[in-house]
Amino acid sequence: MAINEPPESLASSSDDNNNLRRRPGGGAKSVDVVTELDSSSAEASSSSDGDGIQEERNEKVENEEERKVNETTPLKYVYRASAPAHRRNKESPLSSAAIFKQSHAGLLNLCVVVLIAINSRLIIENLMKYGLLIGSGFWRSSTSVRDWPLLMCCLSLPIFPLAAFLVEKLAQKKYMNERVVVTLHIIITTAAILYPVLVILRCDSAFLSGNTLMLFACIVWMKLVSYAHTSYDMRQLAKSVDKGDNSEINYPYTVSFKSLAYFMVAPTLCYQLSYPRSACIRKGWLARQLIKLVIFTGLMGFMIEQYINPIVQMSQHPLKGDVLYAIETVLRLSLPNLYVWLCMFYCLFHLWLNILAELLRFGDREFYKDWWNAKTIDEYWRLWNMPVHKWMVRHIYFPCLRNGIPKGGAMVISFFISAVFHELCIAVPCRLFKFWAFLGIMFQVPLVILTNFLQNKLKNSNVGNMTFWFFFCILGQPMCMLLYYHDVMNRNGSAS
Repeated sequence: MAINEPPESLASSSDDNNNLRRRPGGGAKSVDVVTELDSSSAEASSSSDGDGIQEERNEKVENEEERKVNETTPLKYVYRASAPAHRRNKESPLSSAAIFKQSHAGLLNLCVVVLIAINSRLIIENLMKYGLLIGSGFWRSSTSVRDWPLLMCCLSLPIFPLAAFLVEKLAQKKYMNERVVVTLHIIITTAAILYPVLVILRCDSAFLSGNTLMLFACIVWMKLVSYAHTSYDMRQLAKSVDKGDNSEINYPYTVSFKSLAYFMVAPTLCYQLSYPRSACIRKGWLARQLIKLVIFTGLMGFMIEQYINPIVQMSQHPLKGDVLYAIETVLRLSLPNLYVWLCMFYCLFHLWLNILAELLRFGDREFYKDWWNAKTIDEYWRLWNMPVHKWMVRHIYFPCLRNGIPKGGAMVISFFISAVFHELCIAVPCRLFKFWAFLGIMFQVPLVILTNFLQNKLKNSNVGNMTFWFFFCILGQPMCMLLYYHDVMNRNGSAS
């Protein structure tokens, strides 16, 4: 019975109470029922403190019994002083035994509000002290007018998928044997990555233009590798079916230009003949995501120009000077770098890939998982970039295992390929090969071993998660940024 019932219900309740008074022992019996239910629930829950599932079940049973009692027992007996207030063993919500069973949405909202307030004060203080520092130097250089060769190179990249399609078409008609087909695919994929590298190195272009072109070139290269590898696998399956082997497999080998064209623009790196599709394009949702993309891209540019550029320009080379000064610079750079990195993740993996998927009605929107909860470094790499992870597993890791390479060797090979492409995307636009990005990615291999050891030894998810955040956002990225900036400045100074 609810407390805020109208007078009519309370009057009917009082009539029931009078009826109970006419029957001796009626009220005491009701109280006994409540006491018995409470004591039985307490005994059931106390006997299963160690079993979380049983405890939740007992709590549901107790709540249900209490609800039934409240509905059938008069108000004056339910809320009397002799009714027990403590029925079973319970933990405080913030205790170690119950903290992960509670919802902390309110505390998360408090943290968001506090972060907004603190950072708003810092932004206002920075603007009052230094003024608006946003310029065009980072986004374009004095030579950016001559960046048109990079644009033409980007527009000509579709030549390579067209060449791969022609090779597969000839292979389908059996005009070439497998060795020639594989050789031609190797030539096409190699040219697809070397062509942009040569264009960038020959042109004095801005960093952002060169970095964008290298990202597109790497995506095209990975898509071509997936297309060639998948087509080869489908040909082998078709041949085995023709010979009578694996007769239960129905895997048709078809070469479709429409499938390849859709694959080249779809937000995936793994080729297949068909993909899950959404029912329609949500225009209102699409407009909201585009607005968010513009806002967060502008916020990212503001933080780079207003905070990161001044810190980097006033810093010293982290490996050539006072150690304490280098540590202070890295820590001062870590917070704005973290914000820029999170904005980059949100803009690229959540907004842009979902916008592209919506336009193409691409159904599988799992572009990332909860990487922020990663307990080890290898778990982070499996969660944060799902298109690349699926490509690595499908075309690098499992093929290595099938060829007899142990799991540790396959993991090192995967990290090596990732390190090479990270180096290309940074070193080529800078026109400086110091291999800092390559070494940073390869350094993940011992970190994988270290975080796995800590996780297995301490059985504490917080240790591995904090180790991941420290090496990625507090130490690794700011240090890499400082190293490349000062090496580029030293190269330009030596050249001048």
